[in-house]
Amino acid sequence: MFGFSRKPAHREVSPAQLDALLRQQAAIIVDVREPDEFAAGHIPGASNLPLSRFDPAALPAAAGKTLILSCAGGKRSAMALDRCAVAEANVETHLAGGFGAWKAAGLPVAQ
Repeated sequence: MFGFSRKPAHREVSPAQLDALLRQQAAIIVDVREPDEFAAGHIPGASNLPLSRFDPAALPAAAGKTLILSCAGGKRSAMALDRCAVAEANVETHLAGGFGAWKAAGLPVAQ
């Protein structure tokens, strides 16, 4: 009634869940931050496809893995997921809290 029980618009994974998926080689991570942000630190193994020029058709083939989007805090990856939905791309998951949550969880960072 007041939106308190409203579910997130997109599927989210926690940093710990993403870490487990990456260790199992069951996920592909795409960072939608700008190149300078990505260069300053990112999730190991992530590829960079900035939101400023994001095209769902340019996403890597998932090959049976879960494709997960990430940004700094979750807003831009949600915007990218909205673009994926419009393009009918089969991508619906992002990292809850983004790269900030990943770092706060003490998980590894690549430069």
